[in-house]
Amino acid sequence: MWLNLLLVGAGGFLGSAVRYALGIMLLKIIPYGFPAGTFAANIAGCFLIGVFYGCADRFSWFAPELRIFLTAGFCGGFTTFSSFSYENFKLLESEQYLTFTLYSCGSFIFGLLAVIAGITLLKR
Repeated sequence: MWLNLLLVGAGGFLGSAVRYALGIMLLKIIPYGFPAGTFAANIAGCFLIGVFYGCADRFSWFAPELRIFLTAGFCGGFTTFSSFSYENFKLLESEQYLTFTLYSCGSFIFGLLAVIAGITLLKR
């Protein structure tokens, strides 16, 4: 368990640092109001988590520790949207359409409401 926590923490550190660097780089290229860094991290993270889980399923050399480091760690630090997307894929794959709908819509709606609530709370 401790090894897994260290792997997730180290991967998360790297993923967060890469996300930050990507955001700075894209801000210089695309200086508009569109959050290009976050958007790029979300899409790239979704692609990467798919590649990493695909490797874990296909190749015996892809150790469970490497999977944890790259998925929960790196992708988790790079973007939590990748985990969210993978979980939704698994729900669709297992034909759990109601759970998929509740999870997707609920995450978006309640996440947005939680941000609004947090901001509103601190404005008072």
